[in-house]
Amino acid sequence: MTELLTAAQMRAIEQAAIASGEVTGLELMERAGRGVVEAIFEEWPALNATSHRAVVLCGPGNNGGDGFVVARLLKEWGWEVEVFLYGDPDRMPPDARVNYERWLGMGEVGELGLNLSIHSIEPNLVVDALFGTGLSRPVTGIGLTLLEMHEERQSLWTKGKWGVAHVAIDLPSGLCSDSGRPLKSEQFRGIGEGVAAASTGAADLTVTFHSMKLGHVLADGPDLCGKVKVCDIGLSAAMDAVKLYEPWVRDLGKRFEHKYSHGHALILSGPSGRGGAARLAARGALRIGAGVVTVGCPTDAIPENAARLDAVMLRGVVDGLALEEALADPRINALCVGPGLGLAARGREVVAVALKCRSEARPTSAPVGRASDRHSLCTVVLDADALTILSQNPDLFAALPHAGEFARLFPDIAEKLAAPATKGPAYSKVDATREAAKRAGCVVLYKGPDTVIADPTGRCAINSAHYDRAAPWLATAGSGDVLAGFITGLLARGFSPFDAACTGAWLHVECALSFGPGLIAEDLPEELPKVFRALGL
Repeated sequence: MTELLTAAQMRAIEQAAIASGEVTGLELMERAGRGVVEAIFEEWPALNATSHRAVVLCGPGNNGGDGFVVARLLKEWGWEVEVFLYGDPDRMPPDARVNYERWLGMGEVGELGLNLSIHSIEPNLVVDALFGTGLSRPVTGIGLTLLEMHEERQSLWTKGKWGVAHVAIDLPSGLCSDSGRPLKSEQFRGIGEGVAAASTGAADLTVTFHSMKLGHVLADGPDLCGKVKVCDIGLSAAMDAVKLYEPWVRDLGKRFEHKYSHGHALILSGPSGRGGAARLAARGALRIGAGVVTVGCPTDAIPENAARLDAVMLRGVVDGLALEEALADPRINALCVGPGLGLAARGREVVAVALKCRSEARPTSAPVGRASDRHSLCTVVLDADALTILSQNPDLFAALPHAGEFARLFPDIAEKLAAPATKGPAYSKVDATREAAKRAGCVVLYKGPDTVIADPTGRCAINSAHYDRAAPWLATAGSGDVLAGFITGLLARGFSPFDAACTGAWLHVECALSFGPGLIAEDLPEELPKVFRALGL
């Protein structure tokens, strides 16, 4: 899996390599600048000529030092280059200062301030080397000017002005490396919400080093980074980092065994007229490989569901007691509660039974999925109405391990995540999901284009539907119900809760990419066979 590093982890890797004598900081800066130039020429082959013009905006730190290397290399290639510095050159880090002085032997450095004016050349390329992964506070002064330019769509480095390519080194300036959130000072609150205040705007290409950072895939990061290119600068160290999830494909195959060896998933449905969500989840569980899938519904809803389901079995589950009786069957090893369930008394009863079920081991006479011990747990997926019921009933939420202090479902976590980011590293979706998982004592999947999955130990993965995996067609009614079904089906097959959540989310996006525009929720399960064939299963 691809590692997603924090700014602190990246600094630690660089410092360890320098301390070991493996490389110097100056060498790393040279490699980084050269990597940026190579990435530019790879992305835009037409720029690989000597008759082009560039503006390079350098900041006061090592990111600015990378920018001076880029300026020098483009100048040596025959480009006309104009360089601007934001900050005091006397306060630059030593390596950045060396490259600043090297550039002074080739050209001038303009001051990048509130009276920004670029008149001497109309560039084909603008390089943002102002602030990279180390930014921990909002940009002020020039940041306000850039915000106003961005708001008015009159920024000197937007495509609309000159048709220029905009390249960011590490991150578009003003973006928090750990959260993907623009850092805003108090003066920016309420101004340009949804726009990267104190950012030079969206890049066409972002070049980063060694590994992607969390901010490249979280929150506003993908919208502002454009295309991300990872440049190898010769660092080999790895960290215990968040992973960009990629499945172990072999796990998705099936063995030649009895249907019950691939698990039995029970999907609870709501009353008559509200069964569509559960049917979508059931179809998803069946297509993803659960050996048997049953929909449990009120008895008056059985005819409606029978008219729409064939391979999926039906069972009357009128209340909590009926669910307890159903779960007495030890072959049922995965339960999905929530899609279309409803918020009435029956819903509260079955949620209470489901929470009890998840903590009780039951004897089995045969292995279920990959389990080979003598006891199994019925693993539970809580979604949709089940989560609403939990938030409205503190006594039920208290049934989750370590969660008795909550009156509603993670209100303080949501408040922290929604608060404007005024300093870095900002509170991120990763932080929020990890905190929720730890408090609730279960795996939490926080949906979105930047879906984050975490377990109570802090293990975390991200399923990114951005860049070449962007799947906007998933924004359709019922797609979340299918995802719940995918996860439930994988649980029935014996996947751990964390792996089931990660793999289900990944396949969810793959199905959307395979189908393409026009997707509706019903298409997602039916696309799985094509996806599996493409994976060689």
